[in-house]
Amino acid sequence: MSSAHRTDVSRDRVLAYRVAAHGFDRSSPAPGVLALGAQDTPYGSARQALAARGASPDGLRLVWSFRGAPHLHRSGDLPSLAAALWPVDDADATARVDTAVIKEGARLGVAAFRVTAGAFREVVTAPMAKGEVSTAVSASVPRSLTYWCERCGARHISGLLFQQAGLFGAVGVVPEGRGTVLAPLPERFPVPVAASGTAELVRAYLRFLGPATPAEVAAFLGTRPAVVRAVWPDDLAEVRVEGRPAWLPAGELDALLSAVSPRLVRLLPPGDPYLQARDRTLVVPDRARAKEIWRAIGGPGALLAGTEIAGTWRARAAGRGLDVTVTPFGPLSAAVRKQLDAEAAAVAAARGAGDVRLRIV
Repeated sequence: MSSAHRTDVSRDRVLAYRVAAHGFDRSSPAPGVLALGAQDTPYGSARQALAARGASPDGLRLVWSFRGAPHLHRSGDLPSLAAALWPVDDADATARVDTAVIKEGARLGVAAFRVTAGAFREVVTAPMAKGEVSTAVSASVPRSLTYWCERCGARHISGLLFQQAGLFGAVGVVPEGRGTVLAPLPERFPVPVAASGTAELVRAYLRFLGPATPAEVAAFLGTRPAVVRAVWPDDLAEVRVEGRPAWLPAGELDALLSAVSPRLVRLLPPGDPYLQARDRTLVVPDRARAKEIWRAIGGPGALLAGTEIAGTWRARAAGRGLDVTVTPFGPLSAAVRKQLDAEAAAVAAARGAGDVRLRIV
C-alpha cells in the first residue's frame, strides 16, 4: 500500500475535505455521496440527510444494504450495488453473519447468502409484512441458519443474514406505520454469481470518508480487514493524518491538500453519511461528546458548524409543527445562531411539518 504521493495532513484539512466531498454546499441535487447511500435509521433520517445537502429523494429506493441497515440508494445503482456487496469469499460471508445464534450456519459462507436470497425471491412476489416474510424464509433455509426463539416458540432466521440478504433477493423496504413491508424491487436482477465492483465501494468510502485505513473500511462494510485488503484499489495516494498512515483516491489528493473550512451550519440526522466514518476520534476527539453522538440506541442528530461537530439536536412533533432543540457543546457565534433558523426550517420541510420552533439550550 505504499505510495509516492505520501504527505502529512492535519485533522482540520481532512475534515474540510470531507465536508466539501459530501456536498454540504448544496451545489448538486444528486450529491456523489449517494454512492454510499443514506442510512434511514430511525425512519426519516435519510430524507433529513438529503435536506442537509439540498438534495431530493426522487429516484431513490429504500433497501437493506450496508451491514443490513436500511439505506436510500439511487434506483439505477441497485444491480451494481448488489454485485459489489456480494461476499468476496466464504471467509467474508462468515464474517458478516458471525453471530452466536447461528455459529454452525455461518460456516456455510457464501452458500448461506445464496440460499437466503433464493428464498426471498420465492417468498416475496408481492408486498408482505416483514414478519410474514421472516416466517416463510425461515422455513425455506437450512435449519442451521435459524435459531429457536423461546418468546415466539418458533425458529427464526438470523436477523443479520436476513437483512443482509434482502438486496440479493431483490427486495425493497417499505415502512408502513410502525411496521415494515417488504416488496419485490421493480429493478429485477439475478442473484450475483460472484462479487463484482467491491473495489469501487472501497474507493467510494475513501473518497467521501477518507483518508482511511483498510480496518476502517472493513468496519463500515461489516467484514474483516483482510477481506478489504484483498480488494484494495491500486490508484490510491498514501498520506499521514496526525502521524497515522491512511489512503484516499489519488485523484482526490489535490482536493484534500487545498481544502479549507467552510462557513456553513447543518443539522445532521443520526446515521448521516458524514457520521459513518469509522475514525470517530478524528471527527469528535472528546470521548464524552463522541459517546453522546454515537449512541447505540436513540442517538441525537449532530450540529455541524464549519468542520466541527458543535453540539447535538433533537426534534419533536408538536401538532402540525416541529420543535427543534439544539444543545451546543459550547457558546455559539451569532453567525451560527442565525443560520440555525434556516437549518431548522429545512429539517421541518424534510419531515413535512408546517412550521418550526427552534430552541437553543
